Amino acid sequence: MNIKSANTQLLNFMRFSFIFLMLCFTSVLSAQQIIDLKDYGVRANSFQDAVPAITRALADAAKYESAVVRFPKGRIDLWPAEAAKRELYVSNATESDSLSKVKNVGILLENMSNITLEGDETIIMSHGKMVHLANINSRNITVKNIGFDYERPSMSEFTILEVTDDFALVEVHRDSRYSVIDQKVVWYGEGWKSGKLHTIKFDPDQEAMYYFRNPAFENAVATDLGNGQIQFRGDFTNVGLAKGDVLTMRDTYRDCLGVLNHFSENLTFENIGFHYMHGLGMVSQFSKNISVNGLRAKPRSETGRIIAGFADFLHFSGCYGEISIENSLFSGSHDDPVNVHGTHLRVVGHEGDRIKVRFMHHQTWNLMAFEAGDSIGYVDNENLLVYENVVVKKVTKLSKRELELKLDRPVPKELKEKHCVENLTKTPELVVRNNRFEHTNTRGLLVTTRKKVVIEGNTFFRTGMHAILIANDCNSWYESGAVKDLTIRNNKFIECGYNSFPNTYPIAIMPETHSFVKNQYVHSNISIVDNEFTLFGPPLLFARATKNITFERNKVLKGDQDIFPISTQPMFFLEHCEDVSIRSNVMDTNGMETMIQTKGMKRSQIKYDAKNKLQLITK
Repeated sequence: MNIKSANTQLLNFMRFSFIFLMLCFTSVLSAQQIIDLKDYGVRANSFQDAVPAITRALADAAKYESAVVRFPKGRIDLWPAEAAKRELYVSNATESDSLSKVKNVGILLENMSNITLEGDETIIMSHGKMVHLANINSRNITVKNIGFDYERPSMSEFTILEVTDDFALVEVHRDSRYSVIDQKVVWYGEGWKSGKLHTIKFDPDQEAMYYFRNPAFENAVATDLGNGQIQFRGDFTNVGLAKGDVLTMRDTYRDCLGVLNHFSENLTFENIGFHYMHGLGMVSQFSKNISVNGLRAKPRSETGRIIAGFADFLHFSGCYGEISIENSLFSGSHDDPVNVHGTHLRVVGHEGDRIKVRFMHHQTWNLMAFEAGDSIGYVDNENLLVYENVVVKKVTKLSKRELELKLDRPVPKELKEKHCVENLTKTPELVVRNNRFEHTNTRGLLVTTRKKVVIEGNTFFRTGMHAILIANDCNSWYESGAVKDLTIRNNKFIECGYNSFPNTYPIAIMPETHSFVKNQYVHSNISIVDNEFTLFGPPLLFARATKNITFERNKVLKGDQDIFPISTQPMFFLEHCEDVSIRSNVMDTNGMETMIQTKGMKRSQIKYDAKNKLQLITK
């Protein structure tokens, strides 16, 4: 073959390849069907129920390989009358009682694939106790440019106008409906009224939130003065309130949630608003690969509300693959903005190669927490150590609380009463990057996963408790598991932990161990580098049962000590840890005590810089 002929064949091949690729690209584009909700009768700002039209549109979208469902700009209302009814058991939100678990779901994607819900500054306004959106057994779902709120948030707020020893005058937020009956305030909404109240105080000057457990308002005589003002007469001595403080109240019963991702895969949430989420916010359970980018978890500015989350904003339970949370704002939750964990189930029976396991916590049950092929580890509930790994061959549901697992080998001889199992497969990699956490009375971020975790570029501003908590337990919440590769870098921690007094540590590595085993550790390989800490008191890092902790190249500053009570706990508290390095940090703390206290450790297990005037005390 001559060169000219070869070049001709090559040119023809390139032309054919180009045409083939263009046909493939055109085919993909043509397969993505555009479905406009306006064509189904959905009108923004009409206040009409959009549920039936959205349901029809989603049914049509499911007929295509790929579809984009477009929402109009403005307000879209969802009412429960024609919403899908689903019995849903939700991790950390299924109360243990006889009440129905059937929930109203406004937008339901069930057994669907390759669908994008695309808004245009769209606000979904739900009525009553509804799930805004649920992805159930679905995959390749994207939700973007949509905000979620409720016509009547299931929390109530009022501002203190005046308070004396025997009198309080308050102004109720316009979104909080109430009635004064028999001189007591009743908070109610669309189809519900509040029972036992849980109250959090927000101090707008400090931008800080506190538990408020004083019964003054509950015991006082209430008079409705009209125009949203209520007068309370009773004992308000030393009540701890000042003009301008805001009290935020909710019923403690978790009977719903905002968004559910249930046994789903490849989920993307982009430029989303969580302006109010009833119950837990977005719960993702046993789902794979979830991306959250540009979330605004805060009240809409025009509402003037303080609270946007009844409990956690983002809650991941038994998820796996990759989770990323980036470029987001978390402001105004009554519980932890982000919680990532698995679930320990207790072994309550065994025979040969079969074990019976039980959900123990009253808010988590009736979930298929395992599947064939999952690796699980036996966990000693006293020391939280995994002492043997096995593989699940078959899962049988015995009841709503118990499962039988057939394993690839007989149970180990170490198995004892109260020991648990952890699903080692259903645990995710995690990235938390460039977010802001503020206006919460609890923690900022809870992490218990044994896969790689990176927490970087975030700001934690006055979180009431630890900004970051690494826990793990087998006796109370049963949230697993061990952390094996965690990097915390380039973050700012600003006066966090005041509600955890005296343990006001911004970062706490606190596995709930009841005993220790020599030379064995629950957590390992935790790097805390290049961060900036502004402290109001000495506590900085608490660590227990952890191997290989690096705390280096951080800048530590002294903040405003006139706001929060000052703890006398040491700056660093280390218990049963090994290979700890506290070096090359800049300590600009203006006379603040810089003590390292160790317990159950040898001097050789820690390295630190004496030049920072760190004083080591061993016990």
